[in-house]
Amino acid sequence: MLILAIQRVQGSGGMDKYFQIASHLFLIVFVAELIFAIFLLIGDIYRLILGIISNFQPEGFNWLVRSTYWVDFALIMFCLTVILFIYGITHGKYAYRVIKHTIYFDDLPESFDGFTLTQISDVHAGSFTNPKAVQKGIDLINAQKSDLFVFTGDLVNNASSEIVPYIGHFSQIKSPFGQFSVLGNHDYGDYVKWPTEVEKIRNLQQLKNYHADLGFKLLLDEHVQINKNGQTIILAGVENWGVGFGERGDLKKALQNTQTNDFKILLSHDPSHWDAQVKQFPSKIQLTLAGHTHGMQFGIEAFGIKWSPVKYRYKHWAGLKSENSRFLNINRGFGFLGFSGRIGIWPEITVIELKRKE
Repeated sequence: MLILAIQRVQGSGGMDKYFQIASHLFLIVFVAELIFAIFLLIGDIYRLILGIISNFQPEGFNWLVRSTYWVDFALIMFCLTVILFIYGITHGKYAYRVIKHTIYFDDLPESFDGFTLTQISDVHAGSFTNPKAVQKGIDLINAQKSDLFVFTGDLVNNASSEIVPYIGHFSQIKSPFGQFSVLGNHDYGDYVKWPTEVEKIRNLQQLKNYHADLGFKLLLDEHVQINKNGQTIILAGVENWGVGFGERGDLKKALQNTQTNDFKILLSHDPSHWDAQVKQFPSKIQLTLAGHTHGMQFGIEAFGIKWSPVKYRYKHWAGLKSENSRFLNINRGFGFLGFSGRIGIWPEITVIELKRKE
């Protein structure tokens, strides 16, 4: 798929501006022509069926000749597709949405009844081109006035320097109980060739330092206690663990010295970690927060339809799911990568309210 190819080129050392323009133009025309052809095919099949079922054939109907009305309709769909892609590239990638969830737990400490947290994921700062638009997203995050803020990985595409122009933006994020973060697969610099291994290690260390500059407490296979009115919940974070994307995280280490009956929230970038380890982990983890998928930045979530091509890689790719009283939320991502736009899957700011079951 072309979008994946574009991501691969961008991940291998930055995308040349002219290649980006050419590849996006090709993508727009290719998809629009595909839509045009599909609608023509539908019309051809319909005419063929009418030709076969001669009893229903209208007088003077020639099934070998396409209806000009149907061709016009297919052309309209072609134009709408082009317009949709242009919108996604010019506006959709910064069209931040706040999505709210309320989750009920029977083991939530009473003091945390009504506790709120804001989650964003997949900033990919190296893809940003509009600081003013990014600032609107930051303002929207702060407007939620949540008790806790968490970031679930992929601060950059490859190099730690990508976040530098936006430190002043993301360092504005504040919450009463702190700001916490984890690393994503792109943060390790695995998708670009480094002069030496030392340079790669230095890049990762600098990125960790930038998390501190942002005011984020980076959780590297560790946990912290969030205390309120004498009661506690555990917030844990692991290094990236994902099927096919590096299995670095150590869940046991992150939860070392915690108790089975503690209420736990886990930050883990890749949702495949939840399926592989977290949901059946002996010490119950009530809520896991992930990102990574971006909803592939393309799809439809309307009229009861939820579809994106990423579903063929991840069965659950966005939003909230539960299994055995354990919850997973997958954020659709704050930024974008590869395809410089979003269509139907908009950048997300998640707000989760924790509630105690009566």
